[in-house]
Amino acid sequence: MTREKDENDDGGLPLDERITGALVGAAVGDALGGPVEGYSPEQIAERHGGRVHGVVGPWNGDDWRTARPIAPYHKGDGHVTDDTLMTHALVRVYATVRDHLDAYAVADHLVPDLMTHPRWIPELEAEALPLHRIFLAEKWLVARLHYGHVDPREAGTGNIVNCGAAMYMAPVGLVNAAHPAAAYAEALDVAGAHQSSYGREAAGVFAAAVAAACVPGATADSVVAACLSLAKDGTRAAIEKVCATAARYTDFESALGPLREAVAPYDTVGPDYRSPSLGARRPSRLHAIEELPVALGMVVVAGGDFRHAVLGAVNYGRDCDSIATMAGAVTGALGSPVPRDWSKTVAEASRLDLWEPAATLTAVTREVFARDVRRRRAHEEAFARLEGPACSG
Repeated sequence: MTREKDENDDGGLPLDERITGALVGAAVGDALGGPVEGYSPEQIAERHGGRVHGVVGPWNGDDWRTARPIAPYHKGDGHVTDDTLMTHALVRVYATVRDHLDAYAVADHLVPDLMTHPRWIPELEAEALPLHRIFLAEKWLVARLHYGHVDPREAGTGNIVNCGAAMYMAPVGLVNAAHPAAAYAEALDVAGAHQSSYGREAAGVFAAAVAAACVPGATADSVVAACLSLAKDGTRAAIEKVCATAARYTDFESALGPLREAVAPYDTVGPDYRSPSLGARRPSRLHAIEELPVALGMVVVAGGDFRHAVLGAVNYGRDCDSIATMAGAVTGALGSPVPRDWSKTVAEASRLDLWEPAATLTAVTREVFARDVRRRRAHEEAFARLEGPACSG
């Protein structure tokens, strides 16, 4: 497979289209990756008679309700997973607060949303509380914030360190569109309620990547450069190594093995994804989650093309729903079109309006930007008065 173009030409794509591309792209990537999550590229190719090139059914066919280790989730057939459920929940928090968020917004709004509002859960094929679907690392939010009354800014400490916070940080990047440093700072604050160490760092860097992708004229390389300017410790090292490796390839098939080799020294889970090592998911300044560096690597391989990057992420295996979520958000924000047949299938199968959250977040983003301008001008005026007439010119 070859990419359609070397770099994405956004043609001056407006804010609403970038936000729509990012959020719809993230959901589509999530749905495509879900049915092959946890497997290796070789297992995926054997199961599907070759690489996955679109929406596929459950790994265990009609036995998905009882077959371990997936049961009772219906992964496949266009169903989104918890990555999208959490992303849309964060959009709802923005719609309520209508301003920048912090860790307290997670406690005050996100946790109640997960606990008290039943929604259609595609993988359960039923209406249920999102709390009943999210993974243990996300249930931590409820245990620590609702029942433990922990300071939200510190509640992520002690949780398993994984991509749980990073996977739904695209909205933070979009609210801070074209301002990666602001997205990074806000996401670190928000993610402090959920994660620590390199899990929290990945949330900040992913939000920065999405914000950087919204800069007019942005490319895969400029997104990576923005990430490297902000990322710290093992996260920075992993992104640098993986993306340098990715730059040598233009098709995901050739890149699958090399990208895994590049990220392996920083990944604590180990070669058997379903049987993590004893050192897995513990805080460290030397390590990184696997998902974000590989997602950025696939964006580089694809030259910013949505279809190529997402299919590369899906066929990589392991935690590929989250990898494809991140790759889909970045390439969608860059302006690479999400295939209409994929988005239509995912929306119908998941019983979700994939476009409504984007419209909501676009309105909020414009409100927040206008408020930021007023705050900045008030600060400029106050600072000018502090400096006095001598500096007014």
